[in-house]
Amino acid sequence: EEELARHGMTLHGYLTLPLGKEKSLPLVVLPHGGPFGVFDAWGFDDDSQMLAEAGYAVIRLNFRGSGNYGRDYKNAGARQWGKTLQDDLTDATRWAIAQQVADPSRICIYGASYGGYAALMGAAREPGLYACAVGYVGVYDLEKMHKDDAAHSRSWKSWTSDWLGDRNTLGAVSPVNLASSIKAPVFLAAGGQDERAPVEHTRRMEKALQAAGVPVESLYFKSEGHGFFTEPHRREYYTRLLAFLSTHLGGEKAK
Repeated sequence: EEELARHGMTLHGYLTLPLGKEKSLPLVVLPHGGPFGVFDAWGFDDDSQMLAEAGYAVIRLNFRGSGNYGRDYKNAGARQWGKTLQDDLTDATRWAIAQQVADPSRICIYGASYGGYAALMGAAREPGLYACAVGYVGVYDLEKMHKDDAAHSRSWKSWTSDWLGDRNTLGAVSPVNLASSIKAPVFLAAGGQDERAPVEHTRRMEKALQAAGVPVESLYFKSEGHGFFTEPHRREYYTRLLAFLSTHLGGEKAK
């Protein structure tokens, strides 16, 4: 477990390394979903182990807003989408470079749900830091998310105000509006039955990237929801993911 500090906050996370290698590695930054109250824990993690097996170092950071570190730590992430939440991930990436764990020219940011948002936001805010980005069942249009969530119920409306922010501030921190700032190739994947991160988020993000001239690959499964659970679909997704990462970072492809 490693610790980082910025904005007066100590951060915690986990670094997974390929067997027998410790320095100048291709790195995947893997922000968790949520983001609030969710946290990465010590233990087996499918994606981390798969990526390490393919030759990548993997960072899982419990950025501010994560659970398991007390109320103040969780509350510090409120209304910080694309701001200090993102700074934490940037700092973790720069820490890995400073420690000579990561080859600075071979870093990708990849996540699901909120992690997908953070991946695309990272590529937009730090175009020189990430060589590629992957968004899996992500949300990319926070104004749409605010509108959709607020329409659910009074409690959801309160959540959007308290944790997401005022709707009129969200366009500036929505990756769908920042495609022209993204320079790295992107891989997007989404399910047509996703009720938490509707597929329209991904389709809009893909169109915005195409319009901006950003290389983008995509994978859609009409029958899947917030994550792919059918075995052939999972196999295809991870095969495509490893091929994409191999192209841009140089790790192994699926066997």
